[in-house]
Amino acid sequence: MMKAMRRLAGVVAVLALMLGACTDETKVDVARRIHPEAMPTMTTRNVSTMISDSGVTQYRIVAPLWEVYDEGDNPHWRFPEGLYLRKYDRKFNVIATIAADSATYFKNKSLWRLDGRVEVTQKPSGLFLTQQMFWDQSKGIVYGDSFIHIENATHMMEGYGFRASQDFSQYSINRPLGIFPAERDNLKGPAASTPREPGERTAGARPGGEASSAPRAGVADTVAAPSEAARSTSAVGRPGM
Repeated sequence: MMKAMRRLAGVVAVLALMLGACTDETKVDVARRIHPEAMPTMTTRNVSTMISDSGVTQYRIVAPLWEVYDEGDNPHWRFPEGLYLRKYDRKFNVIATIAADSATYFKNKSLWRLDGRVEVTQKPSGLFLTQQMFWDQSKGIVYGDSFIHIENATHMMEGYGFRASQDFSQYSINRPLGIFPAERDNLKGPAASTPREPGERTAGARPGGEASSAPRAGVADTVAAPSEAARSTSAVGRPGM
């Protein structure tokens, strides 16, 4: 009788463990189904990859963390710790760079959202600084509502709200604060520095071994009073204008 009781107690204990494990697995499975976009389907660290189109290398992406959310109605990629992107021409020359504190790519819309300190350089001398930027690859446009600071070889522009072609050959500012002649030696654009890769927050090495400068002050703090000629409702520019 005692032996039978011991065997029964053992069986009950094993069943309890099995039921507990099944319950935990069920909770995880149910949570995944209820909140599919809250749990990444893939997580990759220290990403450095080339992206090609029709056999031609178009971009290089560098990021400390890449999270893929393929479940749910809105599949997307997240780069919560920063993103650095280089765009190449057909001869593999760098023609533009993008750096941001964080980024999200919405797959169904072919839409990038860049947040934080967003810095875009365009060869030979273009520089765009803002706090948020949207890049619609399907329409070939870049836009945003935040403050933006633009520099090129001949002038500087500042204002709120902007729209540009994705190669930044044409751009406009919705609410300009000023358009100023540029003294090239005083500009802090690509001629003087190279955009940071993700993880760079203070002075240090930049891509290619170049020395980086200390982080610049917020561009919004450097706005000068607009001239009469600059107080229009829209400003349109071209690099080297």
